[in-house]
Amino acid sequence: MEELYQQRLQRYVTAMNNGKPDKIPIRPFVAEFAGKYAGFNCQEVTHDYPKGLEAIIRCCTDFDWDATVVNMVYVWTGLTQAIGLKYYGVPGIDVDPDFGFQYLEPPEDRPNMLAEEYDLLIDNPTDFLSNTWLPRVAEDVRAPGEPNTFRNNLSFLKGGMAMLNYFNALGAQGERMKNECG
Repeated sequence: MEELYQQRLQRYVTAMNNGKPDKIPIRPFVAEFAGKYAGFNCQEVTHDYPKGLEAIIRCCTDFDWDATVVNMVYVWTGLTQAIGLKYYGVPGIDVDPDFGFQYLEPPEDRPNMLAEEYDLLIDNPTDFLSNTWLPRVAEDVRAPGEPNTFRNNLSFLKGGMAMLNYFNALGAQGERMKNECG
């Protein structure tokens, strides 16, 4: 398996560096297809990320791909729901369980960002995103000076723990893909 992995890695890196690989590398981004192929609907792989990881292993085993991402469904609801993100339509909650997540437009009278705020974003992106934009797009995040609750404070803890759990699983998934799929 290591030899196959090295061949694919060399092929992919050569192509990325505008070299001439031994053959054209295949690196699909098939998103929800992977889950569907493995027998899961979009709701399942969005809410239960280990199913999404398993779907990738199944696709990598069954297809001769040179490279792919470790999880096709990058919007795991453990992260989005921890802080109450409002701009995602979540499969099985906001949209049909068989549809991938959807971006939701804010109401016209409450945009996520105003045209006159671009300079604020450019001048200090961290401040703007943390103190202005995030409170607008997340139910459980409050802007400085707004009333705060225990739930608001816990949203960052929940989000951080969810992110740690998810990203730790992605590292192990990469190693598993290398060892089991090449």
